[in-house]
Amino acid sequence: MDISSPNTRTSIIGAPGANSESAVSKAGATLNSDFETFLKMLTAQMKNQDPLNPVDSTEFASQLAAFSTVEQQVMTNDLLTGLGHQLGVLGMGQLQGWVGMTARAEMPVAFDGSPVSLTYSARPGTDLAQMIVRDASGGIVQQSDVPIAGGDYIWTGKGEDGTPLPKGTYSISVDSFQGQEMLGSTPVQSQARIVEAQLSGGSTTLVMEGGQRVAAANIVGLRDPSANPESA
Repeated sequence: MDISSPNTRTSIIGAPGANSESAVSKAGATLNSDFETFLKMLTAQMKNQDPLNPVDSTEFASQLAAFSTVEQQVMTNDLLTGLGHQLGVLGMGQLQGWVGMTARAEMPVAFDGSPVSLTYSARPGTDLAQMIVRDASGGIVQQSDVPIAGGDYIWTGKGEDGTPLPKGTYSISVDSFQGQEMLGSTPVQSQARIVEAQLSGGSTTLVMEGGQRVAAANIVGLRDPSANPESA
């Protein structure tokens, strides 16, 4: 059931390149606007200066130096925009290698009636841990005590009377208590097969076989299901 970190199984330049591209593009639009304004102001100053009292040569040289600096900034920004775009394309191309892999992350569980493998942890100092299962509407449909040590856990998806819960997507978390005080709630990690990688709005989202959508940055483990088909 062990799932290795993506860094040990798959070498990836991930979606952050897309975020960088978006930030650079916004900065570039502002810088280009300021550059055009600077040119208009400098031209107007040269046209309207008093011929009997022209702009001091030192001041004019300083303005030309500022002009050169702004021009270089614009050129640098264009270069960074191009690099950001290339990194985004490269990252998306390498993410194609994730499709078909089994990923582990904190995400909702797509329950089809079969037992589901989960991984959970309780907060330090916990003396009571309870697994809370909520349906798509947010209502609690199951609540049970679990070992405070945490680790791997097989969720059968059955109610207290042994009847399986309806097929669907469930959000599962573990509430940690110390006495009567609740220390916090931690989402469980579950596994699902990746069927698609999407790049939208400067971020990369992975679509799972059960319909769950998870940010690529939130994936904590990857495994090739063909390496151990029985646990895929």
